[in-house]
Amino acid sequence: MARQPVFFNGLRSCLTASRKELSPHYRLNWQLRRLYSIQSQEDAIAKLPNIDPSALSITKTTTPKKLVPPEELVFGRSFTDHMLLIEWTASEGWRPPQIIPYQNLSLDPATCVFHYAFECFEGMKAYKTPNGDLRLFRPDRNMRRLNRSAERIALPTIDGEAFTELISRFVRMEERFVPATRGYSLYLRPTLIGTQRTLGVGPPGSALLYLIASPVGPYYPTGFKAISLAATSSAVRAWPGGVGDRKLGANYAPSRSREKRLSSKSVAIRRRRDRDRSGDDELLCLSQGERNGEENDVDGAAGWDDSGGGG
Repeated sequence: MARQPVFFNGLRSCLTASRKELSPHYRLNWQLRRLYSIQSQEDAIAKLPNIDPSALSITKTTTPKKLVPPEELVFGRSFTDHMLLIEWTASEGWRPPQIIPYQNLSLDPATCVFHYAFECFEGMKAYKTPNGDLRLFRPDRNMRRLNRSAERIALPTIDGEAFTELISRFVRMEERFVPATRGYSLYLRPTLIGTQRTLGVGPPGSALLYLIASPVGPYYPTGFKAISLAATSSAVRAWPGGVGDRKLGANYAPSRSREKRLSSKSVAIRRRRDRDRSGDDELLCLSQGERNGEENDVDGAAGWDDSGGGG
C-alpha cells in the first residue's frame, strides 16, 4: 500500500510533463502499463463466447408473404419472411442467434450507430441451380471482408464459418424466395451495427449483427447490359490509409449528391445519343493516383467490390 501513492504521483507527472521532460523510467513504465491495459482488454474480449449455430432458435412467421414474379422484381424492394439476429455485448460476447419474422428494429435515439456511423455490411448472393440445389457465392471472402470492416470501426469480429452455417440454414428456410430464373438470385445483406446508447465517442459496448434477404434480378434498369459511368476527379471515395477497402455505410452516402449532380448534367448529352436513356448509371470516383495517370493500389485506397448489385 505504501507504493501506491508513489505510482499515481509518477503517472500524474507522466501525463502533465512533455515527452522530453519525462525520465526514461517513467516513460517506459507508462508505456508498458498502457500496453498491458489494452492487451488485457483484447484478451478478455477474445475469451468471450463466439457465434454458436447449435444455439439457434427459430420463430416462424404466421403471415407468409406473396412471391413477386421475377419480371416485377425491383432491386432491394421485396424481402423474405424472416431475418437473422445475433446480439453482442462486451461482457457476454455473442448471444444465441435467432431467426424471427421480418420486422422493424427498436433502437434508442441515442444509439451510437446513428451518431458516429458504427456500421458495416456485406453484399452476398444465393443461387438456385438448374437441378434445384442452393449455392452461396464465395461466402468466405465476404466473411473475411466483414471482419476487416468491423475491426476498422471498433466493432466485434465473428467466426466466419459459424456465421456462414447460419446463413446457409437461413437460405434453406427461405428457399421459396430464391428465384430459379437465370440471372436472378436471393440477395443477402449481413449488417453489423453498434447499439450502445451513448453520445460519448468510444468502442461500442454492444452490437447487433443481422441478416435480411431480398429476391433480385439485375441491379441496373438496363438489365444485363453494359452500363454508363460518369467519371469525376472532384470527389474521392477511397484514399491511401482510408477506409475505401472496407464496406462501411459511411462510404456510400457522400457519393450520392455528386452522382446526382453529374447525372443531371449528363441528361442533355445522353438524350442526344440515346433518347431512351436519362443519365449515367453509376459514378466512378478517381483516386489521386488515377488523376495523375498512375495506378494506386495502396491499402485503404481500393478494395474488391464484386459481390453483386448494391455491394
